[in-house]
Amino acid sequence: MVRYRSYGSGTPVTLIGHGLGATPGEARLPASGLPGTRVVVTLPSHGDAPDAPAGYWDYRRIAADLRAVAREVGATRAVGVSLTSGALLSLLADEPDAFDRVALLLPAVLDEPRALLAREYAITVIGGPPEYLAERRAAFRRLDGALAELPGRTPVPDRSVLGAVTVPVLVVGATEDPLHPEHVAKETAAALPNSRLELVPSWLTRRSEVRGWLGDFLRG
Repeated sequence: MVRYRSYGSGTPVTLIGHGLGATPGEARLPASGLPGTRVVVTLPSHGDAPDAPAGYWDYRRIAADLRAVAREVGATRAVGVSLTSGALLSLLADEPDAFDRVALLLPAVLDEPRALLAREYAITVIGGPPEYLAERRAAFRRLDGALAELPGRTPVPDRSVLGAVTVPVLVVGATEDPLHPEHVAKETAAALPNSRLELVPSWLTRRSEVRGWLGDFLRG
């Protein structure tokens, strides 16, 4: 069900996951300018991947898919955005040393579930030109299952389990993003013993800055 494409060559090999409803172009954004090989995952019901089966949308299920791809391609580093940042937290809770370095962009949930997310709100609240909103609206037509199943789910049952994760983790949050509350990024960073927290008003307006942090961090 999960598909992926590789870009670049050599090491390190970095697994890159996307957020819910991301277009193919959005999914590739975190890969821009990173060293080595970038493996961009496409989750079910996104891009050219098949539709997700009923019951798929659970952080542990997504985490298992990301781990399987990482093993297949030999990824030693990982980047998650929103939904997949949550899946990576779930993965690390079970396997703290799964990667050498992990970057979590715009975490939205930690150990407290988020409220039901209306489809039109999820599409339009971040703003953007009409053509971009049209792309998001088309993407979300396949995501009714996710919008129904994800509320009430959390990446970890209790943030204290992340105390065993000693690998370096970069957490990038936003102060002006209603879908990704600032406090979740702060709490996520606080739960990880070897974390670095960076905050921007909005990822969309600070892409070059975030790209610089990611590149420096993943180069070690």
